[in-house]
Amino acid sequence: MDSRLNGSARLMLVSDLDYTMVDHDDPRNTSLLRFNALWEAYYRHDSLLVFSTGRSPLSYKPLRNEKPLLTPDITIMSVGTEIIYGEGDAMLPDDGWQHYLNHNWDRNIVVEETTKFSQLTPQAEAEQRPHKVSFYVDKVEATEIMNVLSERLAKRGLDVKIIYSSGIALDVLPKGAGKGQALAYLLKKFKIDGKLPCNTIVCGDSGNDAELFTLPEVYGVMVGNAQEELLHWYAQNAKSNRRILHATERCAAGILQAIGNFHLGPNLSPRDIKDFQKCKVNIFSPAYEVVKFYLFYEKWRCAEVEKSEQYMQNLRSIFHSSGVFVHPSGVELPLHQCIDAMARLYGDKQGNQFWTWVDQLTSAQIGSDTWLVKFYKWELNENERQCTLTTVLIKSQVEVPDTFTWLHMHQTWLDGFAIANAERWLF
Repeated sequence: MDSRLNGSARLMLVSDLDYTMVDHDDPRNTSLLRFNALWEAYYRHDSLLVFSTGRSPLSYKPLRNEKPLLTPDITIMSVGTEIIYGEGDAMLPDDGWQHYLNHNWDRNIVVEETTKFSQLTPQAEAEQRPHKVSFYVDKVEATEIMNVLSERLAKRGLDVKIIYSSGIALDVLPKGAGKGQALAYLLKKFKIDGKLPCNTIVCGDSGNDAELFTLPEVYGVMVGNAQEELLHWYAQNAKSNRRILHATERCAAGILQAIGNFHLGPNLSPRDIKDFQKCKVNIFSPAYEVVKFYLFYEKWRCAEVEKSEQYMQNLRSIFHSSGVFVHPSGVELPLHQCIDAMARLYGDKQGNQFWTWVDQLTSAQIGSDTWLVKFYKWELNENERQCTLTTVLIKSQVEVPDTFTWLHMHQTWLDGFAIANAERWLF
């Protein structure tokens, strides 16, 4: 289980990926980047992010490399047949869940029986998993095949669940599997550990997400672009459930809408703030300070804010005059020299695909007024990605309320994500 939090999560957000968290019809990833900024500024420190996807580990990795996704605390994969803790090299499967799914399941028998249906086209090998056998089938034939196949597998002693989603995908799973069952298993484990989340919200768009909405005591959002099969399920089974919202906004924007609708916490993304100088927020924290700075950095280089010397003066006032920036190349530079360099780069990315976001942001108070903040800082410039592990030492200003002074910044390249020309890297 997740050991990052000492107690119960304030919010556990469980989201499908394709066309829920990720809008594949938006090449600018607008709503996803809005969500990222909100989560890292207000939720990462005391909440849990869970991705629940039909993708296998093999097809999940390319999506991570393609889209600016945050790092989840837990990933439910392969339509609820695999539960993974951590990310990358530190990914650990839940062996107890795998053992549970073995009950009355024989993958060889499933493969044998499904080959008798010529209408079923096997999905790619990467999507075939120990507890999931997956196909494509036309919508008009799906219902009859599901009924007949269920009967045949039951006669052979198997307890299975057949899920149809996205108007084309058919998955055969053990009876106890599925996104909803996997989440119920996690909630039970959290309860046993005395760490049941204060609130849980589930987010989805297709038929294989329907189970998530059946769990008691959870909030749910069907995003504005939810597919017909999920809306039909909702109309038949959950229309009177006031804890479920059919959002008007698409994908991650619908998730933000639901957080506000159910009063689960802040839902105004820092990306939606046009002028940080004029807008005052109720939450003053190191996390918000870091997210705010990098959003301004992106907007400055894309010429999405006015070219004003006042902005640079404001930055110089919050960066200590003796502060040092340790560049990922190892070179030490005065922080104010870096601000001067940033001033000269106004609009150099205008018209380009250029985004910055932070991930896995944590802060530790190491003094009465001092914090050590760590995070991964990502930068996407057209099709090139760079990432540094960044550490910042900041101190609250006694004389200016709700203001921090940046004392020191240190960056090191994440393996495989260094920039070829180090001189092009700033902050």
